[in-house]
Amino acid sequence: MKTDLIDVIDSYAKTKPDDVVYHYNDQINTYLDLKHYSDALAKHLDEMRLPNNRPILVFGDKSFAMIATFLAVIKSGHSYIPVDVDSPDERLILINKIAQPVAVIAVDDLPVNLGEVPVISAPTLSDIFQQPVDYQVTHAVSDDQTFYIIFTSGTTGVPKGVEISYNNLLSFVTWIVGTDFNLPENLQMLQQPAYSFDLSVMSLYPTLFKGGTLHVLSKKMTDNFLVLFTALPTLSINVWVSTPSFINICLLEPSFNSTNYPQLKHFLFCGEELTTRTARMLKQKFPQAHIFNTYGPTESTVAITQVEITNEMINEFDRLPIGYIMPGMHARIIDDDGNPILDGSQGELQIFGTSVSHNGYINNPEKTKKVFSIIHGQNAYRTGDIAKIRQDGLIQYFGRRDFQVKMNGYRIELEDVAILVGKQKYVKQTAVVPKYNAQHQVSVLIAYIVPNENHFNSELELTAAIKRDLKESMMSYMIPQKIIYRKSLPLSKNGKIDIKSMINEANSQ
Repeated sequence: MKTDLIDVIDSYAKTKPDDVVYHYNDQINTYLDLKHYSDALAKHLDEMRLPNNRPILVFGDKSFAMIATFLAVIKSGHSYIPVDVDSPDERLILINKIAQPVAVIAVDDLPVNLGEVPVISAPTLSDIFQQPVDYQVTHAVSDDQTFYIIFTSGTTGVPKGVEISYNNLLSFVTWIVGTDFNLPENLQMLQQPAYSFDLSVMSLYPTLFKGGTLHVLSKKMTDNFLVLFTALPTLSINVWVSTPSFINICLLEPSFNSTNYPQLKHFLFCGEELTTRTARMLKQKFPQAHIFNTYGPTESTVAITQVEITNEMINEFDRLPIGYIMPGMHARIIDDDGNPILDGSQGELQIFGTSVSHNGYINNPEKTKKVFSIIHGQNAYRTGDIAKIRQDGLIQYFGRRDFQVKMNGYRIELEDVAILVGKQKYVKQTAVVPKYNAQHQVSVLIAYIVPNENHFNSELELTAAIKRDLKESMMSYMIPQKIIYRKSLPLSKNGKIDIKSMINEANSQ
């Protein structure tokens, strides 16, 4: 019999109503709270008589109200678009314009006017949650209907909204809680990234599906080392989910070890490359822990490969493999023309199967057609990642084939950043390139800029002005950390800015 994700989550309100589902700051909420809140909002959304199966934008932070809202939206037959409270106003406006949501739920106060779309304000939402209702889930999102839409950066300065279906998500969740990872039965999972970042899904829905507890870190905690390590020891987590960059921060703390966290036995990493250096340090501090490296683009529902990292693997590989493909998914290596490479050499990784987005990018057929296709009757996606597949099925990753990079777990399109930098009034021409560290990770984004005439007395003042303006148009993680000024930028033979030569220059210093 087919498992229904929402029915399973709702069932815990009856079987263990007082169990904690959400621990955030000093507040705890139970599974009974989750059902009451989500049922009340779902009923309200039904009464709004919104067009069926259309998205609803959810704007907010990491409070319990966010996940209650997500479930309510799904119960009412709509997909949700999570937009983080720290998003620039321009990004929020763009997402609203592209996705054309039928409603907006403001868990936190909206900073801008989004036009005629109906908005449920934060005070109204709070009132709705407190209304006792008798609600029957009869028309929740199911099968190939879109469950959530997460916006990534785009190559033209315009974000792309990846549509993930109910079936995509269910395939992912059942894999995570299955035998490949052998997670504890009583899941006590760390919830670190914002809900607008798809890594959050790795902890969110597996935990809810198993009736566990989410221990949530706020941005205030993760931005302050002292606050973070005051809070972390108070969380009874047994499964850690994060980017490698975040664990690198935690490994700097001497007290972060198995002696002080005896229940923490599983680490799952995704979002960027896990280096041998990070894995070795973690093994030293948590020698009995199970450390899993995973890989997957947003377009294929968070992650599609896994491998447990052993000491032998750390010693064998310069770059750790990204794992074996999950059940229901398939991988192959192709050349630039899309033809399969069968001799075991490197090429672009193409994936197809149950986790690949059914609909591609919302309201963007041109971008969808470029990277999505059908192989053997299944949805396929060209990842743009260079990889090779060993005879035993283990996949090794060797970087990007284009100018897309990962930094601190965030996927960043260099052209996207360059376009936004180029719009600034003090910038005549620009190119943005990554600088890699010894572990092949992007450590810094460098913007090479040909400046317009300006009134500043120094490059330092000019840089401060540009960065100040950039905060109004892009996420903080996209803003270049270093700016280098030039009279001109090098051009390639076809007259375009020679990005590759600038990458070489940035990494030869």
